Amino acid sequence: MKILVTGGAGFIGSHLCRKLLAQGHDVLCVDNYFTGSKENILDLADHKNFEMMRHDITFPLYVEVDQIYNLACPASPVHYQLDPVQTVKTSVHGSINMLGLAKRTRARILQASTSEVYGDPKEHPQSESYWGWVNPIGPRSCYDEGKRCAETLFFDYYRQYKVEIKVARIFNTYGPNMHENDGRVVSNFIVQALKNKNITIYGDGSNTRSFQYIDDLVEGMVKMMNSRKAFTGPVNLGNPKEITIKELAGKIKNLIPQSKSKVIYKPLPVDDPRRRRPLISLAKKELQWEPRVDLEPGLKKTIDYFVRKFTRI
Repeated sequence: MKILVTGGAGFIGSHLCRKLLAQGHDVLCVDNYFTGSKENILDLADHKNFEMMRHDITFPLYVEVDQIYNLACPASPVHYQLDPVQTVKTSVHGSINMLGLAKRTRARILQASTSEVYGDPKEHPQSESYWGWVNPIGPRSCYDEGKRCAETLFFDYYRQYKVEIKVARIFNTYGPNMHENDGRVVSNFIVQALKNKNITIYGDGSNTRSFQYIDDLVEGMVKMMNSRKAFTGPVNLGNPKEITIKELAGKIKNLIPQSKSKVIYKPLPVDDPRRRRPLISLAKKELQWEPRVDLEPGLKKTIDYFVRKFTRI
């Protein structure tokens, strides 16, 4: 198939492009490089089935494709708060443009939604039936509400125009190709530990997250895209194993024993969720999917990636 991946030069998108190429598909990678990097896809440049296009999906795109993975959008607070208006536009205008493309070409389209649609949840763990607890006017709302609106658009195009949609709600993901300055907790802690800087915990460290390795997520996304026509989602793709941020810092310190970093604490940012863990019974039932990579081996691979990256620099 001819498959379009928007945000294909980003952390998740670059891994997805590799997976699709390995399956024998033609892949068109579209990215405006706001947070994506050519370095992430440099090794794919000469692949006979790979094509790269610099494009911002807030503008229409006219190509012929069979499937669309819509991943384009900055996904960490550091990046999406740099230009909150553009962040909303990417989720809303970008979704309208990609859904329009899917409608015209009769392509199946998958939206990379997020666990952030649940906000700072009052229900724990979070199931797909939970509507969320989101601040619509806070500093994170450009991302949270943008993604919620994107889901609305996807289901409206499904109901009104019969576009074949898939919606995946992605929980915290880590692995190689993460941006070192994106502000996400795993990359933050690893980079700080490798550079002997203070490991910064926001809050008292009791906040929890559930971390899935990138390979598990990509497998889940591909299974979601190719699932039976009637199954639209939304479906949670995440690791149900919950860990406190303080415990995560300890694990990373133990895996980088040469680090001289100390753990320090700073105030928790506004609207930062206190707990986050997915229920994945729907993904298990409909996709026969669940994460397979444990946290420690995944962290080792991610640490190795940053060690190689800093060695090249």
